[in-house]
Amino acid sequence: MSASAAASSSAANAANSSAANAASSSAPNAASSSAPNAASDSAAAPGDRKSGEHGHVPVLLDRVTALLEPGITAVGSPDGTGAVVVDGTLGAGGHAEHLLETFPGLHLIGLDRDAAALTSARKRLARFGDRFVGVQTRFDGLADVIGVDGAVAVPGFDPDDTANLDPQAPAIALARDVGLAGALFDLGVSSMQLDQVDRGFAYRVDAPLDMRMDPTTGPTAADVLNGYSHGDLARILSTYGDERFAGRIATAVLREREKEPFSTSGRLVELLYDAIPAASRRTGGHPAKRTFQALRVEVNRELEALENVLPMTCEGLAVGGRTVYMSYQSLEDRLVKREFAERVKSTTPAGLPMELPGHEPKFRLITRGAVKADAREIEDNPRAAPVRVRCIERTRPN
Repeated sequence: MSASAAASSSAANAANSSAANAASSSAPNAASSSAPNAASDSAAAPGDRKSGEHGHVPVLLDRVTALLEPGITAVGSPDGTGAVVVDGTLGAGGHAEHLLETFPGLHLIGLDRDAAALTSARKRLARFGDRFVGVQTRFDGLADVIGVDGAVAVPGFDPDDTANLDPQAPAIALARDVGLAGALFDLGVSSMQLDQVDRGFAYRVDAPLDMRMDPTTGPTAADVLNGYSHGDLARILSTYGDERFAGRIATAVLREREKEPFSTSGRLVELLYDAIPAASRRTGGHPAKRTFQALRVEVNRELEALENVLPMTCEGLAVGGRTVYMSYQSLEDRLVKREFAERVKSTTPAGLPMELPGHEPKFRLITRGAVKADAREIEDNPRAAPVRVRCIERTRPN
């Protein structure tokens, strides 16, 4: 790679590590969804080399760069000229900043539904000029951004609002012309959102029960708790939080909301301490962990957005382009695994002795199974521990 020497060395070292993991068919499978959901731009460990003034270190920074590099250089030149990458979960902008530094000719589109996060990231990345453009949207607004089929209506996003989505911006125009060289999705809640205690994401601090990644649209966590039926509450707690005591918790919520509607996280945490048996509290981590995860996923329609964006991402890739998904719970990883498995299948009818011309798979898996962080990466950033990484590459045009 002909980017700066320091960046090249970092990417090369990461590439060696990535190749070893990708080549191994025995990479660890996804962990249980009961693992804590890590942040998109996770809080830095003390003394971490990437924390800097922004106070967050992106998860698996070198590994992600190594996975995306072949796509960037296949579609563009070695320094990224002629290539564009989408960061669908921009957050604090750490991954985006590193990619723009490593490939000085690269263009990048950053998507985030959180206006405050997008404003902060735009300031951080302003030094890259028109090589970067930010768009406020949930990441399944991608089809409208890059001009591929499969667009869906996204709450709060108007694709005709040129103040937000400028089709003349160089990065967007390039994506619509040649396709994507890469796409990155670091799923889950970001450390920036966890740090803003008034958002209600963190269960260790009493705060309003909001949990919306875009505070201007949709129901809050309080609306869910106060309005859902017993069956619906139990379903989301069990499905999205893997909560063993979903029915018991739903019963307690309905009983307590009759006395007074829920409005703060502290009251919910107290209820969860009472509803979950003491033996399980001692061995199952914080009793609020699973319920808060389930509420956040429901409020933000996270799995719906992921199901929507997966085909958009694959369709948007140029030949040689790659997409990387970083998942922190098994439901997310299962959706990614299923989409990738479909994409690498041949369309030759079953039973024929040979591959029919034109029916070959259009994609290939770069990671075999869900690749996890190694010991060094977890030491650098403990929030990388539960992450599962999958990468796919387009090999043929549509």
